[in-house]
Amino acid sequence: MSTVARPRTRRLTIIAQDPSVRVDGRILTTEVEVPAEEIAPGPRGYRVKVIDYDTSSGVLYQPAAYPPLQNGAYLDPFKEDAALQDNSGLLEDPRFHQQNVYAIVMKTLARFEFALGRRVSWGFRGHQIHVAPHAFADANAFYSKRDQALVFGYFRGLSNELVFSCLSHDVVAHETTHAILDGLRNRFTDPSSPEQAGFHEGFADVVALLSVFSLPAIVSTLLPQGTRKTKLPPFLIDPDDLEVKALRESVLLGLADQMGAEMLGVRGDRADALRRSVTLATLTKRQVQTLPEFQEPHRRGELLVAAMLNAFLQVWRARIEAMKRGRPDAPLDRDLVVEQGADAADRLLTMAIRALDYTPPTDLQFSDYLSALLTADKEVVPDDNKYHYRDIMRRSFANYGIEPASINSSDGTWEPCNADLTYERSHFESMLREPDEVFRFIWENRGELQLHEQAYTKVISVRPCLRTGPDGFVLHETVAEYIQMITLQAQELQYFDPPVGKPSAMSPDQEVTIYGGGALIFDEFGRLKYHVFNRLSNATRQTPRLKYLWRCGYFDTAAASDGGFSQLHLDRALNKRSHIRETF
Repeated sequence: MSTVARPRTRRLTIIAQDPSVRVDGRILTTEVEVPAEEIAPGPRGYRVKVIDYDTSSGVLYQPAAYPPLQNGAYLDPFKEDAALQDNSGLLEDPRFHQQNVYAIVMKTLARFEFALGRRVSWGFRGHQIHVAPHAFADANAFYSKRDQALVFGYFRGLSNELVFSCLSHDVVAHETTHAILDGLRNRFTDPSSPEQAGFHEGFADVVALLSVFSLPAIVSTLLPQGTRKTKLPPFLIDPDDLEVKALRESVLLGLADQMGAEMLGVRGDRADALRRSVTLATLTKRQVQTLPEFQEPHRRGELLVAAMLNAFLQVWRARIEAMKRGRPDAPLDRDLVVEQGADAADRLLTMAIRALDYTPPTDLQFSDYLSALLTADKEVVPDDNKYHYRDIMRRSFANYGIEPASINSSDGTWEPCNADLTYERSHFESMLREPDEVFRFIWENRGELQLHEQAYTKVISVRPCLRTGPDGFVLHETVAEYIQMITLQAQELQYFDPPVGKPSAMSPDQEVTIYGGGALIFDEFGRLKYHVFNRLSNATRQTPRLKYLWRCGYFDTAAASDGGFSQLHLDRALNKRSHIRETF
């Protein structure tokens, strides 16, 4: 008896960019490939569970049913509707809204798992994240760790039409990234510095923007065009339309166009100002450190977005220049231009995601992330001579005052671990999966690894990885993460070596918590390759951290239990800046 092979993936229709971006009056839709499964009504699957309840109106929307496998394929229930000349009916169909969020969340999750070479867990206990496409009537969307959910609002905009945040590819990918990042580095929401606070926002923007380039038909449609007086056939594009300035100002590198435009009448005349970070002017390190606006987390996060996206544009331009060789003014094949952009975006997105494994788990600085980017890419792609991704990345980050944290290596990568470590009493097989075995290793080597013996220490993750490079090269690694923390009175900070400075106005008996920790990257033989860490007693990091938190009033109020994502995004929409207290 023959059986039909079950497919590994299925295709589902989504809105590809934003409902306001239309061509010939049609909404831009596309089919995306997601991991295949027998979807229950919702859609509900093994990682994503859509529950469409509107708390503002008390309405529970009925979910669409998904037919089982038929003749070896899964049907896309909205494929025909998307193909209609007037496909605006999708905007009014709650069932399509449900599919849109399910597909984008699954696609984003799959992209992370491909880059990291392993399964990725959410930042809460449970396998499924809840997604509410019409959660409330407000111009907001956020990830709530407490509710184990992604929630999307809707509002009546300047045009008096309803705007659904769940229909923006950018917004859904952005919020999904928050949830995934919380699972990978859950201490990144701890109170620390403007850079750690801004990293979540900046990184989520980078993922959302670069993800668009995995949709080649959409990129082709949205490329700039029209510089030549003579109209070109649709399969060609003028090289003048591909200058960095034109690409930087295109709709491809702007986030949530409809959300930004419609919120002008709701949130004020600068509601969309943070959504085009790629146009940010270059800055020196001194300007970043001293200008008040860049002490605000959202604004600081723009630096990361600007550095990453301008690096992407430089790589894309280098690839386009290679296409022009010998024919500098001739029109270019549009599909080949899109392919070059997709390849560049895919490499940079993979770099961006893999770098997370090479970052310290606490008190993250953009300089740490830059060294992590360079190291993660070099491990899989040792030869970078073709398009010089890493050199371009370093120059782009330097344009925003960001230099690698690793100052002793010539290329900005982390230095390999050369400490004289003890392996004899560790069991390699157990270290691939057991936090207790990894803890035994770091405890027995606590001196060489520069752990603080008096602090609470815990291994919080052990993750075997199988990474594949562009040339098919496979890299086996195991990544373990540990944290340290100690709570004491402010007056006791002086006993660290060197002493950690407290804010002068802080009471000597004020209770403070100091954090440290590291990421351990083991090779396939169980030997430690890299130890990326922030020492708990690092006064250079801890002193400004405490002063920043004191100025922001952190010690006056408790931190939000869900990481503050709802207020974080609302403040961004309202264009609020964090209040900075001037007393030191």
